[in-house]
Amino acid sequence: MTVPDLSSADFTYISRIVHDHIGVAIPAGKEYLVQARLMPIAQREGLDSVGALLDEIRRGDIRLRDDAIDEMATKETFFFRDVRPFDALRTDVLPPLVASAMGRPLRIWSAAAATGQEAYSMAILMAEYFAASPRPHILATDVSRHALARVETGTYRQLEVNRGLPAQLLIKYFVQDGRNWTVRDDLRRTVRCEWLNLIDRFPPMHLQDVILLRNVLTYFDPPTRTAVLGEVARVLQPGGFLLLGATESTYGLSDEFEPMHFGTTVMYQLRNPAEGTQ
Repeated sequence: MTVPDLSSADFTYISRIVHDHIGVAIPAGKEYLVQARLMPIAQREGLDSVGALLDEIRRGDIRLRDDAIDEMATKETFFFRDVRPFDALRTDVLPPLVASAMGRPLRIWSAAAATGQEAYSMAILMAEYFAASPRPHILATDVSRHALARVETGTYRQLEVNRGLPAQLLIKYFVQDGRNWTVRDDLRRTVRCEWLNLIDRFPPMHLQDVILLRNVLTYFDPPTRTAVLGEVARVLQPGGFLLLGATESTYGLSDEFEPMHFGTTVMYQLRNPAEGTQ
């Protein structure tokens, strides 16, 4: 059976829905991506095309709308992704934060956790190198409830643990279950999951010592990036650090952050208001 191509009107419609609900801008020319991600939902529902699925959403099917939005949310992640930021955290950022915390647990937020590899990478990092300090409070949030369900189980396929996770850490912190690996209970208790849409005003939360917002801003348009950074500034501990993706920056979006360089890794701290914008 030949699957109909996505029409221009349907692409515009789903792009608007995704942008309005989760802030993600789908660039022109990405019709194939929409088709690939939404066709499995259409097939599950017994529909013959993505266009037919979108017609159901137009008629007011909220469940299918939410499923479509969830599928369009990017969930690409792996353990210790781009390892250099984790090296900088281990050697330069976390030691003074642990010392200045004076016995309280550090608060670390993986702000677009997807299926949780980043959050568990931070839990492993703290357990390996800062075991003498109080167990950290690691918050994993995402706009995809399906992805967060994976974080809560802490179970990953062999292919997933092969991406970035050294064998010795796999054996130490995971239990094999057939062809899958599950995070050990003591480590899993370090990570707490919550649903959160980054384009909404953030709910009340403790100030965070480290916020990882990596490879997220790139999917937003500039006004949305500015709004998200404003919310991040509100919940970042003075003296704490914000980590963005390697190709992302606060430049031209927010004057509230000061870049800090650790080798090739750039992190951001809140700027002292008395310093001005330089």
